[in-house]
Amino acid sequence: MLGAEDFIQDTISDLSERISGKAIIACSGGVDSMVAATLASRAIGDRLLAVYVDNGLMRKGETEEVEGMLKDMGINYLIADASSEFFEALKGVSDPERKRKIIGERFIRVFERQAKEFGAEFLVQGTIAPDWIESGDGVRDTIKSHHNVGGLPKDMGMTLVEPLRDLYKDEVRDVARILGVKASERQPFPGPALAVRCLGEVTPDNVAVVREACFIVEDEIRKAADAGKMDAPWQYFAVLLPSKSVGVQGDRRAYGRTIAIRAVTSVDGMTATYSRIPLDVLDVISSRITNTMKDQVNRVVYDITNKPPATIEWE
Repeated sequence: MLGAEDFIQDTISDLSERISGKAIIACSGGVDSMVAATLASRAIGDRLLAVYVDNGLMRKGETEEVEGMLKDMGINYLIADASSEFFEALKGVSDPERKRKIIGERFIRVFERQAKEFGAEFLVQGTIAPDWIESGDGVRDTIKSHHNVGGLPKDMGMTLVEPLRDLYKDEVRDVARILGVKASERQPFPGPALAVRCLGEVTPDNVAVVREACFIVEDEIRKAADAGKMDAPWQYFAVLLPSKSVGVQGDRRAYGRTIAIRAVTSVDGMTATYSRIPLDVLDVISSRITNTMKDQVNRVVYDITNKPPATIEWE
């Protein structure tokens, strides 16, 4: 890669030439899409519309936080509530590859509607190198299809523009810092959102459980890192497992769900090692999850697998 400052100048110039009319960008609030939005906005100004899709699968407070960032950036934006159509499309689906492709296709359909209203002919995406590497092609095996790659429909009615396609996560963060993007240090969040942290069928009830568990994991780990008890991991979250196990509440049998905690250290997301979270921090997380959701969750486990052989996300 060029130096970050040279990359910024070259990319803005390239986008100015390539995007001849209006463009729309899928803006999730993550560092990749926020950097792509900033570069495209500087290249074409008000001819860009950033669309944040509330698909019902986002983390607690995510929509409000992202809207605040978009306002601060001065980018033309729109919040599209499409949660009902995402849940309808995912009904009965448990296979992770199908989930990712359904979500990718739904995203594009939402963007197509908004693009038609806005008069956009170009779709900008924050796709980065690991996305298309892991999605595979005729040469590489598919590790897992990223929704912005494997889920794109063949009849998409817009020209795709991917200004970050050859960058890795650490390089995107370097660009974000120079651009002054607030999301520069934000931990990665998968494009399919909580759908791939909800193993098995994606339902509003299941998503509500993993959303609260993710919030607790993020909150307690941030507090522990701020207190100097541990280094902040690169990424950390909760996963809801599809099976139930027997537990006990008071003097009665409880049959509840299992939450897995995942925290890793990494540079670019291509490899990762599990984080050594202090046992007292894990104890607090486990107690808070089981006390908060005692009618749903009765077991919490910690994932100590590196990448490889595992991936960072469970799906």
